[in-house]
Amino acid sequence: MATPAARIVTCPSCGGRSVYAPENPYRPFCCERCKNADLGAWATESYRVPARPTTADDREEPTQ
Repeated sequence: MATPAARIVTCPSCGGRSVYAPENPYRPFCCERCKNADLGAWATESYRVPARPTTADDREEPTQ
């Protein structure tokens, strides 16, 4: 039985080519260095999701 061709994707860290297949333990990254760089960015909170500021009313407990 033939195996399907490996998919080539863009590495989210360096922009290089990366094999997206079980044979690549770092997928979707191309290598361990890129995977660790991305993990470090998350750990240092370099990646952030924008949010609107909350008001004091949002922090109060609802009354019953």
